[in-house]
Amino acid sequence: MSRTSTRAVDFSALAARIKGWGRELGFQQLGISGTGLPEDEQHLLRWLAQQRHGEMRYMQRHGTRRSRPAELVPGTLRVISARMDYWPGGTGAAKGLLGKSGYAYIARYALGRDYHKVLRGRLQKLAEHIEQEVGEFGYRVFTDSAPVLEKALARNAGLGWIGKHTNLINKDTGSWFFLGELFTDLPLPVDAPANNHCGSCHACMDVCPTRAIVAPYQLDARRCIAYLTIEHKGSIPVEFRKAIGNRVFGCDDCQLFCPWNKFAKVTPVRDFTPRNGLDDAALVELFNWTEEEFLKRTEGGALRRTGYECWLRNIAVALGNASDSETATTALRARADHPSGLVREHVAWALAQHGAKYAIQA
Repeated sequence: MSRTSTRAVDFSALAARIKGWGRELGFQQLGISGTGLPEDEQHLLRWLAQQRHGEMRYMQRHGTRRSRPAELVPGTLRVISARMDYWPGGTGAAKGLLGKSGYAYIARYALGRDYHKVLRGRLQKLAEHIEQEVGEFGYRVFTDSAPVLEKALARNAGLGWIGKHTNLINKDTGSWFFLGELFTDLPLPVDAPANNHCGSCHACMDVCPTRAIVAPYQLDARRCIAYLTIEHKGSIPVEFRKAIGNRVFGCDDCQLFCPWNKFAKVTPVRDFTPRNGLDDAALVELFNWTEEEFLKRTEGGALRRTGYECWLRNIAVALGNASDSETATTALRARADHPSGLVREHVAWALAQHGAKYAIQA
């Protein structure tokens, strides 16, 4: 990281201007924090030691650089955290979709354009604004793209508190937002951390379909539907398949039922509005996509992360949980001899859920 020009800079005034530029670029809030995260580092190390990261080996790969920004990017003095709302609206419709047999539930963040591209581009523009003001300075832009404890940094920057479900919550707008960071060598004044307002509420823990929130502020990713349907690339453990219901990419239950999300504001960012009717799509329709259709319809979106094979795996589980046996089993039987053993396994399980007459005979 290169060093900032030595010419005189009023860093308090600069911090205020940075926040103004952030709002102009479409961020709902910016905050500034230091780099110290000792308690969060210990929490991370305990979580890793308990193997609660599952197959996400990248969580271990970078060691303590994840919790020490100045080791990840030498010269870092401050982290500018930014949040951008993505909630597309329709809490009732989203909740209703969870019980709508034959239809797919896709995490609300994945319905539009891939947020990485949106936030990264705007954070880069923010850095350019700063450079025009102070001259060359050291910085790196991150949007869920490096080993960064972004929720802890955002909390310390005053953007919200980490809830019992381990998501960041803002008292004015809930938790439906993305985070991005600008690591910098500018000695900017830091903001006050946000206070925790979860109180005695445990709604998120009560509604989690797989009981992945094993204790307040403790998530076992190996039980989490978001992990199982996106990060996990193997066979979904049978014990969780019924609980997955119709969630084919991610899970929002802990946010949908969080009382603080009654304050959620619909995103003004057009890139985050639903594409291709994915906010109310029939499982059979999605299951019938060819790989070429999958790649075309998910272009530029987060759904690409799961890959076509796991996409079919996830939908097979959802079809196994659907109430309309005739429609579901017709679609499933069409994939019964799929080249992928992973897909065939989940199709066979799904058919068996509809009764002996539909099960594949050995």
